Amino acid sequence: MPIKSFFAKIYANRVAKKTYRWANDPIKTQEKVFMELISQAKDTTFGKDHHFEQIKTHKDFIKQIPIRDYEDLKPYVERVKKGETDVLWPGKPIYFAKTSGTTSGTKYIPITKESMPYHVEAAKEALLFYIYHTGNAQFVDGKMIFLQGSPELEEKNGIKIGRLSGIVAHFVPGYLQKNRLPSWEANCIDDWETKVDTIVQETLKEDMRLISGIPSWVQMYFERLIEVKKEKVGEIFPNFKLFVFGGVNYEPYRKKMENLIGRKVDSIELFPASEGFFAYQDLPNPTNNPNQGMLLLLNSGIFYEFIPADQFYDSNPPRLTISEVKLGLNYVMIVSINAGLWGYNVGDTIAFTSLKPYRIIVTGRIKHFISAFGEHVIAKEVEQALQEACVNTSVKINEFTVA
Repeated sequence: MPIKSFFAKIYANRVAKKTYRWANDPIKTQEKVFMELISQAKDTTFGKDHHFEQIKTHKDFIKQIPIRDYEDLKPYVERVKKGETDVLWPGKPIYFAKTSGTTSGTKYIPITKESMPYHVEAAKEALLFYIYHTGNAQFVDGKMIFLQGSPELEEKNGIKIGRLSGIVAHFVPGYLQKNRLPSWEANCIDDWETKVDTIVQETLKEDMRLISGIPSWVQMYFERLIEVKKEKVGEIFPNFKLFVFGGVNYEPYRKKMENLIGRKVDSIELFPASEGFFAYQDLPNPTNNPNQGMLLLLNSGIFYEFIPADQFYDSNPPRLTISEVKLGLNYVMIVSINAGLWGYNVGDTIAFTSLKPYRIIVTGRIKHFISAFGEHVIAKEVEQALQEACVNTSVKINEFTVA
């Protein structure tokens, strides 16, 4: 057995046992995170403005901290961007993750020295859980590709700024650097068409075993490979066995991707965001069951609250902790994190598939929630309806609009 895969199995066993310890004590884990966040930020500008010294319980927190979106928090973020310290979190962020908002224009989400490790560790743990449950570690001995944004960063007032995927590229472990593609030079290409063509040429003759990225990006990469080689992706890369994805619902892409590959491959779903790495698939998914769910990361410097989606726009909606949620209901996820976001509406809606441990599926965005006449239609339900229509007919859908 190659040495990398041998040690990967030992490491995976250790990480899985450590993770399941806190996962099996979720309430205490979240209470600890909550108290640590309040204690660490009580002397910041935000902490003083919101009387953190008076917060002892979640009820106190609700009284002092309203639900906010980016626009509500922007005055504090602007002060951080200008170089002020101790505004939302002690010191200054080490990064701003730059994102494109639908209503707020460009957003600058802070990432601190406390929060950054969790962005990196969570992705690594997801792979280790796959090894732990399946025993399949061969992918670590071949090449892996991570389709992502440019790792080139700008800097302003001592804070580096870039896309999250580009920031994370700076933290790839040394033992994976030789296995990792694309090259730094290819990753830095801004034009996406040119970037994909370059990546195709770099990887065409490599022993690709793990491929990761947003499904739409990976689909374009696969299509270019097939154009060049005139073979299915599974023939071009016979040892390709694991697809890692996140960012969107994979189900509308699954049939197309399997056709491009020419066979089924195991998959791992991630739930990363600029605000934090919220969940990953901890169980193997050989049947590709999209309702299995991802393990909610309760020990990652994030305190979670949940608002029932059909009550979100009420004047005083309930804000539930992890101990109060129920299976199968749609919730808007609210987070407070160790990078200085407080009572922050991420915008995603989720539903719990398991409470022992807590696992979730992403059901859509709260802004994609349609209820003009009390029908409470969510994005996941629309996608399921379209998927069933495609399965039962010869229809193929590339894009759709709901109004």
